[in-house]
Amino acid sequence: MSNVSYHISNLLEKMTSTDKDFRFMATNDLMLELQKDSIKLDEDSERKVVTMLLKLLEDKNGEVQNLAVKCLAPLVSKVKEPQVETMVDTLCSNMVSDKEQLRDISSMGLKTVIAELPLSSSGLNLTASVCKKITSQLIGAMGKQEDVSVQLEALDILSDMLGRLSGALVGFHSSLLSSLLPQLTSPRMAVRKRSILALGHLVPCCSPALFSQLTEHLLTELAKGPPTSVTRTYIQCLATISRQGGHRVGEHLEKLIPMVVKFTGVEDDELREYCFQAFEAFIRRCPKEMSPHVATVTKLCLKFMTFDPNYNYDDDEEEEEDSMDIEDGLDEESDDEYSDDDDMSWKVRRSSIKCLEALIGTRRDLLLSFYSSVCPALLARFKEREENVRADVFAAFSTLLRQTRVGSSHHGLVVAPGSDPGSGRGEEEEPAVAMLKKQVPLIVKALHRQLKEKSIKSRQGCFCLLTELSHTLPGALEPHIPALIPGIVFSLTDKSTSSNMRIDALSFFHVLLLSHPPQAFQPHMQVLLPPVVACVEDSFYKITSEALLVTQQLVRVMRPQGQTATAGGFDPKPFVRQVFSVTLKRLKATDIDQEVKERAISCMGHMVCHLGDHLGAELQGVLAIFLERLKNEITRLTTVRTITLIAASPIKIDLSSILSETLSVLGSFLRKNQRALKLGTLACLTALVTHHAAAIKPAALEPVLSELPALVDEADMHVSQVSVTLLTCMAKACPSSLAKISSSVLPGVFRLVHSPLLQGGALAAILDFMQALVLSKTSNLGYSQLLKSLTEPFHSSPSSVDGGGVHRQSIHSVARCVAALSSACPKETPGTVAGLIQEVKSPGSPESARVLALLCLGEVGRSGSLGGSKEVQGVILEAFTSTSEEVKTAASCALGSMAVGSLNDFLPFLLKEISSQPRRQYLLLHSLKEVISACPASSLSPHVESIWALLFQNCECQEEGTRNLVAECLGKLTLVNPAQLLPRLKQQLKAGSPLARSTVVTAIKFTIVDQPKIFLKTSTLQDNDINVRRVALVMFNSAAHNKPSLIRGLLGTVLPHLYKETQIRKDLIREVEMGPFKHTVDDGLDVRKAAFECMYTLLDSCLEGLDVLQFLDHVEEGLKDHYDIRMLTFLMLARLVSLCPAAVLQRLDRLVEPLKATCTTKVKAGSVKQEFEKQEELRRSAMRAVAALLAVPEVERSPSMADFANQIRTNADMASIYQSVQGGEGGLGPAESMDMS
Repeated sequence: MSNVSYHISNLLEKMTSTDKDFRFMATNDLMLELQKDSIKLDEDSERKVVTMLLKLLEDKNGEVQNLAVKCLAPLVSKVKEPQVETMVDTLCSNMVSDKEQLRDISSMGLKTVIAELPLSSSGLNLTASVCKKITSQLIGAMGKQEDVSVQLEALDILSDMLGRLSGALVGFHSSLLSSLLPQLTSPRMAVRKRSILALGHLVPCCSPALFSQLTEHLLTELAKGPPTSVTRTYIQCLATISRQGGHRVGEHLEKLIPMVVKFTGVEDDELREYCFQAFEAFIRRCPKEMSPHVATVTKLCLKFMTFDPNYNYDDDEEEEEDSMDIEDGLDEESDDEYSDDDDMSWKVRRSSIKCLEALIGTRRDLLLSFYSSVCPALLARFKEREENVRADVFAAFSTLLRQTRVGSSHHGLVVAPGSDPGSGRGEEEEPAVAMLKKQVPLIVKALHRQLKEKSIKSRQGCFCLLTELSHTLPGALEPHIPALIPGIVFSLTDKSTSSNMRIDALSFFHVLLLSHPPQAFQPHMQVLLPPVVACVEDSFYKITSEALLVTQQLVRVMRPQGQTATAGGFDPKPFVRQVFSVTLKRLKATDIDQEVKERAISCMGHMVCHLGDHLGAELQGVLAIFLERLKNEITRLTTVRTITLIAASPIKIDLSSILSETLSVLGSFLRKNQRALKLGTLACLTALVTHHAAAIKPAALEPVLSELPALVDEADMHVSQVSVTLLTCMAKACPSSLAKISSSVLPGVFRLVHSPLLQGGALAAILDFMQALVLSKTSNLGYSQLLKSLTEPFHSSPSSVDGGGVHRQSIHSVARCVAALSSACPKETPGTVAGLIQEVKSPGSPESARVLALLCLGEVGRSGSLGGSKEVQGVILEAFTSTSEEVKTAASCALGSMAVGSLNDFLPFLLKEISSQPRRQYLLLHSLKEVISACPASSLSPHVESIWALLFQNCECQEEGTRNLVAECLGKLTLVNPAQLLPRLKQQLKAGSPLARSTVVTAIKFTIVDQPKIFLKTSTLQDNDINVRRVALVMFNSAAHNKPSLIRGLLGTVLPHLYKETQIRKDLIREVEMGPFKHTVDDGLDVRKAAFECMYTLLDSCLEGLDVLQFLDHVEEGLKDHYDIRMLTFLMLARLVSLCPAAVLQRLDRLVEPLKATCTTKVKAGSVKQEFEKQEELRRSAMRAVAALLAVPEVERSPSMADFANQIRTNADMASIYQSVQGGEGGLGPAESMDMS
């Protein structure tokens, strides 16, 4: 300690030296000392250091002063409160001194101190007391009218302080407001501007009463009709307040809008600009409250976006027809005569267009009306003369296109031209797209002239807009390509064009090539190729790499895949040389940017793939370069993909020169740890083995074969799947090679088959492999051998299915494999079946073997090879009486599968059993479900009536499990003939008992998934029976999830009922006595849960149809409900924060309380372990919602939320939960990004 104070007193001594260099160095050393974390000062040193630094602020030398200010920052956190206050006092009094330099330095010092004040709760007292001091001094300083620069500094510091520490200043808000408001009328522009900024920082965290006071003040002042300059300030202030305070302005809009509308009529351009900025802020911050005023604002925007009193556009229209370059030239000059510097009308135009853009961006629901009113107006403004304004017109139009795309993106791409627009896709979004299609010719007409203008900014705007258009309507520009090509070529060849302009032109051209058919470009090849080729030669790497992408697409255009040499009347021959030579030059170069290297490889790959037969002798040289690039770590992945492309080319490129070496390099890649490379290599090998098997010598495959066994492993199913596919190709193309590794690969394959993780694509790949293996007749891999290896584990394992080393899921996989083998060798089937039947019958065989045998019978029967064998039916019925649940379930699966294979034999038998055997009904219904799901409609239709009748007999069963099965069968059966059966389902809704109704509603849920048009009856949500209502909510949830388009139109009727179901109903809560304890049971819980689940789904699929604030009311109720529902609402809250933060901020104060309550509750000491776990889970879930809230920057401005955030930071328990939740969310990032490599 003494050591430090000795060192510091030494420095302080040097600071008093007369030599400025000594002072400078000593101050510098002090700063370095203070920045060390370990430094601790005793009180005496603290006082001395502070006094010294404050003295140095008045030093004659500017550099010393600057350093002294920098020392203040680390000092704030190192010294005790009284010293900080001394610092602040001195700085504040210096602020109002007469010396300008001292004032400047002191205000810098104050800003430094403010930036360093601690925000954590431990330092809050200090922060608060310092702020009080500064604030009271500043309010005094602002009152000093005589010296403007003091006022400006004071306002500046206030803004800083409010921006960072407004929470600590709550007590001062009203005095600050009353001292800031008079400044708005200050004669000095700068003072007014800074006061507005300070008010902007005050708004988000002041109390609602103060906010109203501020708005009332502005309204009263505006109502007095003050001079224009003052009005401007007030309107500007309104816009700032709205931007910062957001939703709070909502309740005052009714009074504000008419006022602002009135001022747009004043002949003052800047005032009008501010009015539109205010409108824009209102629209972006309170879209809902603005709804009644949208029409008024749109009308004003449309009126003022053409406001250009000093310029006449009339002669433009005729000129468009025969625009001659000379005339254009004259036009430019005449522009200059007009554009006098006083003309401010462009500001009005720009702000009104920005306001329109905000409207388009926030109100998707009005898209159609925008197309009829706003779209033509924007198109007409493409001729705007001010470059900046024109850029905004383009931006607004692009927003309109993006909104159209958002609408149709629910249904994949917009319907392609020529396909039937009524094909059930995007029906309700179509009108906007259709209206846009009508506008395309006008858009092109307005833009194609601008593509040749000198102004770079407007050309870039055009390209961006056209790119958006190609994304929104792929293929729509096809008829206009001849009009656009000169513009593209001009931007690529014009000498004065900047490199960014070229890149924009190339990237638009790339999008155009991707979204339009090749035939559209073929006639223009002569014009298009030279400029693109010239760009490939450009010295700037970004241009080269974009140009190579375009060239790659142009190669595709010259000869689309699958066309013969000159099909389609277009001969690529004349162009091949020039493309080839520039690409080759880039391909050979090794000293270029990596992106260019990769794109050159890819581009040349496309050339070889599409035009290889035109390259002649050059081809082998190119292939040799590819081989080199394959060995280079930087370019290997791209080259692997390129070789895959070439190997599969329909032109049958001769690869023999590089084959054997390529195979050995590819083999080495299979050992690498980079997953993308492994997958790419496997795909490449598959292509090579499939298309070039004849040229591959068995020895060349060795390096690959030795690597394959290790890749077939359940740790990475996708890699395994691709590896097995490669093995299948080998079994077909070069069986001799496969024989060598069968002993090492097969154990891995069998391990996969017996793995519980096997499913989907990987299982399908293994089935193919098994069949290929048997058919390839490779020495030791006969049918019986494979069968034995597959089924062995099930015979050796102990009696219980779970106890052995075999998992239940794997039994299904093995059964599929057995069926695949038997379908490949039909001669062997009867023997196998007989063996399986024996297996089921023999009492000695272990349970797992019996289950397997039953499932194998089912899978073999699925192909129809069992016929109606009576013996099999007997075996199944016998299995139904087994004591083991596993065997029963397997029997029901098997029966279903066999019935799929031979309907006429097994279905009548199945239906008879269902009606005569009530005890086995559940199992038999499972079989029936399998039949209905897997059979094609045509073969089922003769049996529909009998099944239908049978199901309706059972739809009122007391067992819910059975009812759900009946419902699923009914739903899937309805899809066999929806036109007839849907109305019959509807009738049942009116007639049946509550149980029957709930079954029918569930059945409808199963029809939704596959049926494009279907009725949804909202009446079921008002059913008297609580169970029917619950099931109806589950159905709506399913519909909202799978077919949101069905529900969008019904939201108006559905939502009130849905919200009604979220409320707790006292009449459904009853008390049950259990011995000495009373236990409350809430019968309404399941319905509420279903309702909240439905709400959660609607957030994702139908957000635009919801009134978010009303939605939030119910979420808020849910936050206080039962455990399950609270879990759901926490999830919803986190989702809402990311989807519509503005609305959540409006309700923040009401949402914080329940979150706080959950996070702070403790479980009673004597509770059971489950209670503790439940509470812990709840708190974590609530904390996730809090973390999501805290991620929104404006949240901490709310006093209640800031308070809660502090509470979390200070309470160790809550802080640790918060950290773990944060870590959990953040912990995914790196792991996922690792996987992408």
